[in-house]
Amino acid sequence: MNDSLRGARIATFVYFALCGTLMGTWVVNIPAVEERVGITHATLGGLLVLLGLGAFIGMQVAGPLTDRLGARVVVPATGVLGSAALVLPGLPRDPWTLAGALLVFGFCNGCLDVSMNAHAVHVEKAYGRPVMSAFHATFSVGGVLAAVVGAATASAGLSPAAGMAAMGALGIATALISARALLPTAPIPVKAETGPVPAPERRRTGRRIWILAALALMVMLCEGAANDWSALHLKDVLGAPASTAAFAYGTFAATMTVGRLLADRLVARFGSMAILRYGAATAGVGITIVTVAPWIWAAFAGWALFGLGLSGCVPQLFSAAGHADPAAAGANVSRVAGLGYVGMLAGPAVIGWLTHLVALNHAFVLLILLCVITAVAAGILRTGSDRTPEPAHSAH
Repeated sequence: MNDSLRGARIATFVYFALCGTLMGTWVVNIPAVEERVGITHATLGGLLVLLGLGAFIGMQVAGPLTDRLGARVVVPATGVLGSAALVLPGLPRDPWTLAGALLVFGFCNGCLDVSMNAHAVHVEKAYGRPVMSAFHATFSVGGVLAAVVGAATASAGLSPAAGMAAMGALGIATALISARALLPTAPIPVKAETGPVPAPERRRTGRRIWILAALALMVMLCEGAANDWSALHLKDVLGAPASTAAFAYGTFAATMTVGRLLADRLVARFGSMAILRYGAATAGVGITIVTVAPWIWAAFAGWALFGLGLSGCVPQLFSAAGHADPAAAGANVSRVAGLGYVGMLAGPAVIGWLTHLVALNHAFVLLILLCVITAVAAGILRTGSDRTPEPAHSAH
């Protein structure tokens, strides 16, 4: 059964890369779509809220559905739907149609996001060792792939709709081909003989899930703020030229990807609580350096530490949510991922609002505070089934 489990892990990598590629393809085509529709940056910002709203709704729908129907059904279906919906934002010529297209695409992408994470929890449970962080690293690799392909299609003169349709068709084929390798059932079956879960235990699990969701919101708010404000920080605060400032986000993204590739081994050795606690602390040190840095090279070092520290945090929170109750892995992941996604969307807006009151680098004090809270609250991962999963020999 090792071959089947290995195949399921590879398929999960594929779906994470697919999700990252679909979202990345949209991102690299934003300027062309904005020009085609003829809207301002402000209007586009409002429309992107609909993309996030659609994703949030999709996450809440797909979580319980994955628990009921199984990841082997829901993951490929949402992969096909997400790939098919990719072309929609490339077609409109007016803001209202684009709004509807982004809402649908966001919904499908949110469904894929949660269902593949729920399946990743089952794969990790069956492996008996941490593997979640590497899946999230593959999502980032998918974004890089989308950027490369997007640049190639644009240089070839393809319209956004044509390029997005081509990537969507490739995504549909990828989702269908990879479907058979997914786990047919959860590797840890629910034991009927244990009877109903006692109400106090359900309440404890529910409270833990919402604490994990709150931590995900804080961590992903930090990540969202870095995505949108790192380059502007170097340009506006430190006076770096635009070409140099662009590398601030690149530095952050690169260290985050590397950190996620390394995090699983560190979790296996030190535990998920340590990764969350010391990762958040490292991120706090990094963003503190950014806040006070008078030199460009120091700011680069700060953004690098910020990305490295944050890299392993979200995978541990998703993994803990899924392992808290294997029978409700999808629903629990959807709560944590959904609230985390709200943080990702809110981060840029919150920092932007704070810049009306204080300088941009001083607004980053909020991120320092969130990192400190996350580090202090990391003990939530010490409890029960949130520890490193045990191998499920009986299921395989």
